[in-house]
Amino acid sequence: MPDNLFAASSNELKRSTKSIGDLAEAHALVALMRAGYHVSIPFGENNRYDLIVERDGVLSRVQVKAGRVRGGAVLFNCYSSHAHRGGSSCRSYTGEIDFFAVYCIDNEVVYLIPIEELAAKGGSLRVEPTKNNQTKRIRWAESYALS
Repeated sequence: MPDNLFAASSNELKRSTKSIGDLAEAHALVALMRAGYHVSIPFGENNRYDLIVERDGVLSRVQVKAGRVRGGAVLFNCYSSHAHRGGSSCRSYTGEIDFFAVYCIDNEVVYLIPIEELAAKGGSLRVEPTKNNQTKRIRWAESYALS
């Protein structure tokens, strides 16, 4: 048996987008529960959201994404993409979810971001200061961190 139970699966996670998505969803679920949300998992895989959360009687739809730190920011997609017979399509989540829960693989933090604060194609949360010391219109990751 390996010393680290996760060692055998870490290589697998690097190769499979499904495994990465499952890991992100598991981390998001735990972080949301620790933050005081009641979490439900919708039945089936044909929903535009991965989780439903409830806090103070308000239900919200959450789409989980995996993010990576690049250039001092956590970057993630704000759309779904599907390949269909030689082509591909991208679809926005606008009007179909309320929040993105982003699990950053590099720093193991989950962020909860309202969809209206993000662009339709891509999101970013700054974890390090910019090289040009810009401070206006910066979306700081720590403001959205759950874990």
